Amino acid sequence: MRVEHTDKAIGEEVLEATQSICPECRKTLQAELVAREGRVVLRKRCDVHGRFEALIYGDAERYREIQRYRKPGARPRELQTETLKGCPHDCGICPAHEQHTCLGIIEVNTACNLDCPVCFADSGTDPAHNGAGGFSLTLEQVESMLDHFVAAEGEPEAIQLSGGEPSIHQQILPMLAAAKSRGIKLVMLNTNGIRLARDPRFAPALAELGIHVYLQFDGFEDSTHIAIRGRRLQDEKLRALDRCAKAGVGVSLAAAIERGVNEHEIGEIVRFGVEHPTVTGVFFQPVSHAGRHPGFDPLERLTNSDVIDAIARQLPEWFREDDFVPVPCCSPSCRSATYALYGGGDLVPLPRLVDIDDYLDYVTNRAVPDLAIREALEGLFSASAAGGTDRAAARLECVACGVGLPDELQELAAKGFMIVVQDFQDPYTLDVRKLRRCCVSEIVPDGRLIPFCAYNSVGYREQVRAELAGVSPGPARGGSHERT
Repeated sequence: MRVEHTDKAIGEEVLEATQSICPECRKTLQAELVAREGRVVLRKRCDVHGRFEALIYGDAERYREIQRYRKPGARPRELQTETLKGCPHDCGICPAHEQHTCLGIIEVNTACNLDCPVCFADSGTDPAHNGAGGFSLTLEQVESMLDHFVAAEGEPEAIQLSGGEPSIHQQILPMLAAAKSRGIKLVMLNTNGIRLARDPRFAPALAELGIHVYLQFDGFEDSTHIAIRGRRLQDEKLRALDRCAKAGVGVSLAAAIERGVNEHEIGEIVRFGVEHPTVTGVFFQPVSHAGRHPGFDPLERLTNSDVIDAIARQLPEWFREDDFVPVPCCSPSCRSATYALYGGGDLVPLPRLVDIDDYLDYVTNRAVPDLAIREALEGLFSASAAGGTDRAAARLECVACGVGLPDELQELAAKGFMIVVQDFQDPYTLDVRKLRRCCVSEIVPDGRLIPFCAYNSVGYREQVRAELAGVSPGPARGGSHERT
């Protein structure tokens, strides 16, 4: 249900009615999205725990404008659960879900070689993660989970093995090989890079399998590393990238961005990634306040529009805000991306070469002259794309053929660089209407595909972890927050 009216007494415009959850007890609540003072706020009230408000999007005008990018979802080939309690308490994929899975995630362990102050998975080095209370999946479990993914999707687009820290799992290479053997187009390893930096054999082994590395990379300053990762890691990050470059392993940088910590480093991260020979893209993720995190004010959190604004301000010679296009496979405010051609020091965002609206405007019934071009653009602006990969380069060549890009730009296709801004929902910001369109899923050992934001927010993570560890589940964690 979409409603729009203005409360002139307080200068608010109610944009939408939706549902959310209480950050304390996880009960489903009625909620509203409200435009206030140029920003979009989610507000809700629990009869027990009171009223909550959280910033959803930092630019209300842009939020309204990007809603035209909403499009019907593509249902998964196979559903796994029934509708019993109602969204978001039937996940796995249930009949109420409106989108298939572009990216599947398998967390192979809870153990880690870091104790990051910010960790939505609540992983670490202590016994709670390495022994009782934690888990380490077997190769057979992962193979079964991959088979369920293939059954649900037919031809899955992308899978990411994560953790904990997956690189310390003794069977991580056979697990990655199992994913490749099932024909999944893009297989990624989500890692902090420590093993890559310290083990000279690891990058060549990943290269032999054809694995893409998704590397945590939050900035360059000591204060950034200590606030987000708990220790200085700059030297090891650079060494890991050097080993990947030498072995021919493509890397996407994944930067967790927190207000007051590292948003001033956003432009520097992009520039570093563009100029590094092995980096094919940067994924910026405003910190999701689920799992382990410092105290924060939900009304002052960082959002996608803030990151896009920072990129445009810090790199005005390369980017404008309108270079970033909402990804069509999820809710428009969840993820925005741009794809750029780079060579000889010059960078040209693809939206300046192609009228994206001609191919991604699904609100009106405009005729699309070339379906192949539309599909190519959808593939580039997708949760399953990784800039600079063979798949992305092939799609860019298809676009180039369709719209007649100059020859010199077609030659730069392999130097394509992707920037993605992804705001994952947490217990404070969860919007059930957006959740139903989530295209990133946690794959759990019983075969269910649980939307990622529900897995981290509603209590599924705690349930699955307890089942695997053979212990009673603890309460879902809400963390510190400001309540109004």
